[in-house]
Amino acid sequence: AVSKIAVSQMTSGIDPEVNCSAIIAAMADAREGGADMLFAPEMALLLDRDRKRAAQTMGEAGYPGLVDRLCAAAKEHAIWATFGLPVKLEGGMLANRSLLIAPTGEVAGQYDKLHMFDVDLDSGESWRESNAYLPGGALSVTDGTPAGRLGLTICYDIRFPALFDALGRAQCDMIAIPAAFTVPTGTAHWHTLVRARAIEASAFVVAAAQVGEHADGRKTYGHSLVVDPWGEVLLDMGSEEAGLSFAEIDPERIAKARAQVPSLANKRAIPDLATR
Repeated sequence: AVSKIAVSQMTSGIDPEVNCSAIIAAMADAREGGADMLFAPEMALLLDRDRKRAAQTMGEAGYPGLVDRLCAAAKEHAIWATFGLPVKLEGGMLANRSLLIAPTGEVAGQYDKLHMFDVDLDSGESWRESNAYLPGGALSVTDGTPAGRLGLTICYDIRFPALFDALGRAQCDMIAIPAAFTVPTGTAHWHTLVRARAIEASAFVVAAAQVGEHADGRKTYGHSLVVDPWGEVLLDMGSEEAGLSFAEIDPERIAKARAQVPSLANKRAIPDLATR
C-alpha cells in the first residue's frame, strides 16, 4: 500500500529545547497532514560547531530527557520519527547519532555515523569530526515501518558506496540520509550523490537536510530530497527556508526498479586488482 511520509527541513540552533519543540511540532503537523513517518535532519536536536559550548549543553541535566520527550511525542501523535543528535559517550568523546522512534514511543533503531568528515575546503572551511566524534561500528536496519525495511545512514556516509551496497543487499526498501551539508559540497555533489545511492540500492532515499544560516555561524545547503529507486526526485525542498513537506511512497516502484535493472541480483564479487 502507498504510504505518506513527511520531511522536516530545519535550521537547528544551539538551544536543544527550541530544536526539540520544533521536532515535536513537526510530528504533530506531519500526522495532521496524513503522514505515517517523519524524517528530520542530522543534528536536529543540537547543531553547534563550538565544541566546548556544545559539550556544556550536552552535560546539562535536561539534555538526555529531551529524547524521552521526543519518544513521548511520537507515541502521542502515533507516528514514526527519525532525527539526529550528538550524544556523549563514556570517556568524553561524542557520537553523531540517528534514532528511529516507533509510534509506541520506543527506540526502534539507532545508528552512529560510520564515516568522519575530516576535510579542508577551498572556501576556507575546515572540519575535523574525528577530533570529537567516534565512528560507529554497526549498521542499523529496522523492519516493520510504514515504508518497509528502513536503513539508517548520516550525511558524509553518502560518499561511501559500500555502505549503501550493504543496505541494498540487506533488501532495504528505504534509506534515510539525514544531513547538514556545507553549501560548497552541496552545490557540487548533493543531488548527484542522493540519486546515485537510490539507484544503486534500488530503494527509496529520504535525505532530510539542515538549511540556511545557523546560530553557530555555519551555513547549510538544504535541498531535502525524496528520491525513488529509479532515481526520480519526488521532492526537493530547496535552499531558502525550513519547513515541512510530504511525499507518497509506492512500494511497487521498488519491485519495478529491481525487475528492470536487477543489479543487486546480478552482483558478483570484485576480484583483487592484480599487481604488476
